[in-house]
Amino acid sequence: MFYHIKELQYQAKPDRPDPLFAKKLQEVLGGQFGEISVALQYLFQGWSVRGNGKYKDLLMDTGTEELAHIEMLATMIARLLDGAPVGDLEDAAKDPIMAAILGGMNPQHAIVSGLGAMPADSVGNRWTADYIIASGNLLADFRANLNAESQGRLQAVRLYETTNDRGVKDMLSFLIARDTMHQNQWIAAIKELEAAEGGIVVPVSFPKELEKRQVSYTLFNFSQGNQSAEGRWAQGVSMDCQGTFNYVENPQPFGKAPKLKPAPPYIHDTPPAALKANPANIPPSMC
Repeated sequence: MFYHIKELQYQAKPDRPDPLFAKKLQEVLGGQFGEISVALQYLFQGWSVRGNGKYKDLLMDTGTEELAHIEMLATMIARLLDGAPVGDLEDAAKDPIMAAILGGMNPQHAIVSGLGAMPADSVGNRWTADYIIASGNLLADFRANLNAESQGRLQAVRLYETTNDRGVKDMLSFLIARDTMHQNQWIAAIKELEAAEGGIVVPVSFPKELEKRQVSYTLFNFSQGNQSAEGRWAQGVSMDCQGTFNYVENPQPFGKAPKLKPAPPYIHDTPPAALKANPANIPPSMC
């Protein structure tokens, strides 16, 4: 069960309207790594936890907080759109500065959403559930969460650097701080699960004898030069302590060239005889 209170988690009031920045701010609302994505990702992960406990509560706590961040961003976008001169565009565009602003704003803010936020990114792509990850394996999911928070914080910081509006910066500074916490909490949960499950490779429980263990810790060099051999990943004990890293500079294929059987006639593929034809023997015209 969810409750909504009217107060925002943190204030979301710009110094002045700015339709162009409202368009930019849509990215951290409805983009791949925006607040809609992380809110639903955490909630679906939490709903999939079988049984109650600290991990379910952590997911539900954080997912619910992200809903509050959606509300903050939607409020900020609406306020940035306040006073946008969309009624008489021709008169407004006589001012070069205003013309530049109107040329850069998202017209759907005026046409579709009525000067409100939309579930879309900064170029108008609608948010999609394809963005979220909820596998049922918490170690795998928490790593996806860490990536989502890292990308989201990066985008929020970049937005912070592109505005002089003190009110926008103030709200972004709060969201950036929460991203710091969320990255730290997912790392803490990852380390805890790695210790509890006795491994860092997901899934931990897959029988090792079913792996091709001869390549489990081998780095194949598929680049010019051999600079990749200089990393920790190419030498020493593996990170899961189950093997030793090794480096193959000139990897050779393990398999043979495939030979596929011809498709049945009703498929109407190119006939096998035509595939073997010698172009030098083909006449210049079939007429």
